[in-house]
Amino acid sequence: METRVTTGPYAVADGDGRATWFAGALLVHKAEGEATNHRFDLLDQTMPPGYVVPRHLHHAEDEAWYVLDGDMTFHCGDDELTATVGSWVFAPREIPHTFKVGPHGARALTFGFPSGFAGFVEEFGEPAPSRAVPPPGPIDEGRLVELARKYQIEIVGPPPD
Repeated sequence: METRVTTGPYAVADGDGRATWFAGALLVHKAEGEATNHRFDLLDQTMPPGYVVPRHLHHAEDEAWYVLDGDMTFHCGDDELTATVGSWVFAPREIPHTFKVGPHGARALTFGFPSGFAGFVEEFGEPAPSRAVPPPGPIDEGRLVELARKYQIEIVGPPPD
């Protein structure tokens, strides 16, 4: 089911939604912009073991995660937060944050309040030909930084060790 609706209630089943390979992870779009009156984005994110993202901050939205499977370690400002199944992690806008996935991989619901982050995922990523984590490969860091800036996201440092 496509999530681009403009009015009324809707449901997106597990396994449904537009799938995108984004920076080494699989993200399935569950709710975004038009479907939520631009209040929030919701992406179902599956990540391989050891997956990390650069330290960054959002100028336009807050970001949060609900861990469905696996474990993740978040660095948000000066805080280190360990998240296991059932954990909720909130990273307010303007606070640098990053995360690293544990040794067994992870699946988390990723929220952006208000919407906007899903557009970044769609523009930087590519349509996923399957509902699997993409094979490892290089990331065009220059393009990532450039598109992040367009979406009011600032890359401020490398991922954690």
